[in-house]
Amino acid sequence: MAIRMPRIIQARQILKRSLSNGGSTLASMDIPKGYFAVYVGEQEKKRFVVPVSILSEPRFQELLHQSEQEFGYNHPMGGITIPCSEDLFTDLTSRFGVF
Repeated sequence: MAIRMPRIIQARQILKRSLSNGGSTLASMDIPKGYFAVYVGEQEKKRFVVPVSILSEPRFQELLHQSEQEFGYNHPMGGITIPCSEDLFTDLTSRFGVF
């Protein structure tokens, strides 16, 4: 019997919608399988390539929810734009062993 995790499913749906709006760009082609690009920053955006496994983390899901509220599903840079400081993002992802 499988346990459903609605927040993970919701996070994956946000990712799919965002990527489908961004189209296929040259920058998206250099992302390894099992990873996706996010752009982080309050003013200037820095690109990070993170593993898909991070979608299961509740704190990352909260960042995705904030991104959805601020930007919707239209991310002109081709990856998800996350509205937080780079320091906060790297601190959060380092706890998951991403960086």
